[in-house]
Amino acid sequence: MVKKNRMNRAAAAMGVAALMSVAVPATTAHAATVAPRIDLKVLVVDDGGSSVGAITAELRDTGVPFTRIDLGSASRPVIDAAFLSDTVSGRPRAKYQGVVLPNENPFGTGSAEMAALTAYETAYGIRQVDAYTWAHPEVGLEYTDNGGYTGTLDGTQAAVTAAGKAGPFGYLGGQVTFEDNSPLIPESYGFIAKPMAGYTSLVDAPVGSGRGSLVGEYAHDGRSELVVTFGYNQYQQQFRLLARGIVEWLTQGVHLGQERNYFAVHVDDVFAPDARWDKSLNCTPGDYACAGGEGKESTIRMTAADAQYLAQWQTSKDFKLDLLFNAGAGEEWKTENGGTDALTTQLLADKAKYRWMNHTYTHLFLGCTQDVSVNPWTCTKDAQGQTLWMSRADISAQIRDNNNWAASKGLTTDRSELVTGEHSGLKTLPQQPQDNPNLAGALADNGVKWAGSDNSREPDQRAVGAALTVPRYPMNVYYNTGTNAEMADEYNWIYTSRTDGGSGLCEDNPATSTCLPAPLDTATGYLDYIVPAEAKTALRHVLANDPKPHYVHQSNLAEDRTLYPVLNQVLDTYRSLYAPSAPIVNQSMKATGVELQRRAAWNKAVDAGQVTAYRIGKDVTIKAPSGILAPVTAPNGTKKQLLLGTADFGTAYAGTRSTWTGPELLQSAVTLHLL
Repeated sequence: MVKKNRMNRAAAAMGVAALMSVAVPATTAHAATVAPRIDLKVLVVDDGGSSVGAITAELRDTGVPFTRIDLGSASRPVIDAAFLSDTVSGRPRAKYQGVVLPNENPFGTGSAEMAALTAYETAYGIRQVDAYTWAHPEVGLEYTDNGGYTGTLDGTQAAVTAAGKAGPFGYLGGQVTFEDNSPLIPESYGFIAKPMAGYTSLVDAPVGSGRGSLVGEYAHDGRSELVVTFGYNQYQQQFRLLARGIVEWLTQGVHLGQERNYFAVHVDDVFAPDARWDKSLNCTPGDYACAGGEGKESTIRMTAADAQYLAQWQTSKDFKLDLLFNAGAGEEWKTENGGTDALTTQLLADKAKYRWMNHTYTHLFLGCTQDVSVNPWTCTKDAQGQTLWMSRADISAQIRDNNNWAASKGLTTDRSELVTGEHSGLKTLPQQPQDNPNLAGALADNGVKWAGSDNSREPDQRAVGAALTVPRYPMNVYYNTGTNAEMADEYNWIYTSRTDGGSGLCEDNPATSTCLPAPLDTATGYLDYIVPAEAKTALRHVLANDPKPHYVHQSNLAEDRTLYPVLNQVLDTYRSLYAPSAPIVNQSMKATGVELQRRAAWNKAVDAGQVTAYRIGKDVTIKAPSGILAPVTAPNGTKKQLLLGTADFGTAYAGTRSTWTGPELLQSAVTLHLL
């Protein structure tokens, strides 16, 4: 639960004392004739609360530079005129383009620091976000005992107002529903109140017979504050929906950093069969360590009808899946089943409808030689105690043969992309604590630049020789299940206690797993419980500017077609929340790899203080180290200066234009001209 502010009407009676009379910095005396320079950086004053933490996370995750002041630190700098502004080459400079505070005055009554901020914001037209405050006249709102509401907001159906749609929240569809994950736990607390003069409500909610504000702009005394009257954290959906707009309002639509809503889904093992979960044995015959499973092996594989359904579904949802294929495994299946394969025939007939990616020829384990006679398996060693590894030639053959098969069938692939079976070849803890030393060479032999990895093991991008990894999120739609009942049964085994008939893994690892209070009904549990939970997790990634792809398996498109309910819920929910101006970005793994690489380089340059960016009037200048592209967001109509003339800047998304950009030919900096 987000802790509520301990504020009351009595405290309001004391009020905020009249701001101290502080002279505008001397440098602003030139403002009438010399436009000030405003640096593209945000000042964050942090009290340690979750609301400021959420905004800070949004700035960090989207690439917006900021300076954080720890309000509780005895060694923090004093916020005064010299801290906020100075003069550069005879021009007055505002060091921050926006200010984020925990509330409207976190420094205390009569504070010289708040007076300095007020003077600064007034002089330079800088906006301020009050991350979380209560409803009272000092922020332009009536007290809640005058037709308002104070209390929990779980499940509240808030909405973007007409002013919000015309302003910073125009990328939303309209509704902002507050999460209500448990009826037993309060999750959000806040104040719904009536606006006073000078206050424009941007997000409101029902209260009594009318509506009251939850987010609004309070214009007063030559300043503008964005007033938020509910608590939140960075993961809650209501904040994720509003986060972009908060930053756009704060920066007046011009800032470093950019944001997209990404969703890509990889379907592994296409053409290959997947082993099936055994409900009586609680393991998977044919896989490792399934006691009693000998002779009980069963597999799951798509049919031609499943492939036809996939093509139809993609068209109906305007969403493309990535098919990661094992051609050799498919050829083996065909040989073992009479020499014909209707599935492959159908998928190849529709080949232009999909993105195809190399998943190796026969899905071999590309790491160490495994000893599967023990549980868990171990790496086999030679007489000298050295680990035995799959050779570079054998790894290369797995990559090359799959590429050659694809070429022979007219499949369009990007040979720089590869996901190995089980992400093998990459380190696999605890058994294989290092990459196969032959992997990097084999990737280079085949021109692989982007290698899929498992985000649950390695969430950060890293180098494998000349290649870079692209972490992928595993979805809790299991590879070894083809039906809803199998999914619920295996889920029960993993997430119920031993006394309830489960494995007890959730009891053994309480820090990473929570036990179900009772086993799911295997007839209804998948659709009623697992699908909503998994869709919510995936949607959280989508709303967090996170480009990492998700992955499932071809078995999830077969039999009961268990994947579709999850995808339908993610896509349908997203499209009900967002306007058409902010579509889901469904991009390739290579594009995601490039995005992650650029973000890492940008963050490193920002952290090292190597980026200079500022606005003077309608001109924006950005300087970064050579070779480093900058993420930039600007209003529609912005032009980029070329050597000769200008060009439209960036690409349209969510009502603004943004892109990664660098200097043009013979230029040392990026120059943008605002409309």
